[in-house]
Amino acid sequence: MRLQLSEEDRAFREELRQFFTTKIPEEIRTTVIEGRELTRDQIVESMRILNAEGLAVPHWPVEWGGRDWTELQRHLWHEELQAAGVPVPLAFNASMIGPVIAHFASQEMKERFLPATANLDIWWSQGFSEPDAGSDLASLRTSAVRDGDHYVVNGQKTWTTLGQYGDWIFTLVRTDPEAKKQAGISMLLIDMTSPGLEVRPIQLIDGGHEVNEVWFTDVRVPVENLVGEPNTGWTMAKFLLGNERVGVAPVGATKRNLARAKELAGAQLENPLVAARFAELENELLALELTALRVVANSADGEPHPASSVLKLKGTELQQAVSELIMDLAGPAALSSGADASSALPEWTHLATPTYLNLRKASIYGGSNEIQRQIIAKTILGL
Repeated sequence: MRLQLSEEDRAFREELRQFFTTKIPEEIRTTVIEGRELTRDQIVESMRILNAEGLAVPHWPVEWGGRDWTELQRHLWHEELQAAGVPVPLAFNASMIGPVIAHFASQEMKERFLPATANLDIWWSQGFSEPDAGSDLASLRTSAVRDGDHYVVNGQKTWTTLGQYGDWIFTLVRTDPEAKKQAGISMLLIDMTSPGLEVRPIQLIDGGHEVNEVWFTDVRVPVENLVGEPNTGWTMAKFLLGNERVGVAPVGATKRNLARAKELAGAQLENPLVAARFAELENELLALELTALRVVANSADGEPHPASSVLKLKGTELQQAVSELIMDLAGPAALSSGADASSALPEWTHLATPTYLNLRKASIYGGSNEIQRQIIAKTILGL
């Protein structure tokens, strides 16, 4: 089976490819391709270039910057973006809170937040998980008590990715402690410069500072920052998490990384065992790509096909497998993760182990792979 694009779609893909490889600064794309950490400024610059061209939030309503694209065109946009090494638009803005505000918020709130969200004038953080409420998110305990024209928020959120850069945080809070768990939750938009809000770093196994915990101590939030009606936050959370899981299998990026690994392998490709690992991963990636196209073809009205869980499951497994392959190619040099620019070893060997360790998270976020297996068992296999 081969992807046969129409003449129109081939031209569409070529237009995207041309834009991504000529308009996004090469320094930014090289940083992505070589696996280095992007700075905040690089992420902002890239997304603003995309937004100016109408390519940052194509899945949003047209009136707020979206494009009336087919599912296939959206797929091509996502794949070409990754293949070119362009940073994917910040998920917290583009795929999470933006669609929620567009779908559930008042017109006033849309006008206030959506243009700034699409242009990354506001950097959003996600305030969902808590120390005792991760997979069981409905058990969250961060409270918001109404006090006149404000809510007073107390509690803690954790695993807040890139929260050190955040301007605002969209936060699930408990507004009715007497209601059934899901029924008493609301969503508040909170300015992260508010008195009583503190961001504390969490150092990960790879040595980096990517996630944080956020503490709320008597943080006063205007009632007007409530999204929708009180105690309807669970509906918004499910909507947001559904959007988060769409496109969570980075086929384009994994293909790009595997191709680069083959370049780095050099003479090691003469080893039949190494060559066999590459062949197996290439075959599995081809199968995943074709599965992604089947999902695209069978998705309707913006709702993902149940097989999207297969994409998430297999996509993250392959993402991790490629990072493991690169670490193995580095061999003993993979222990050089703490080396600086004075090291005689190639830079990619310094990055191999931290990248491998960081990607252990891929099988957890966006719905753990264990949860995806349950979804597959129920919705596809009928078990």
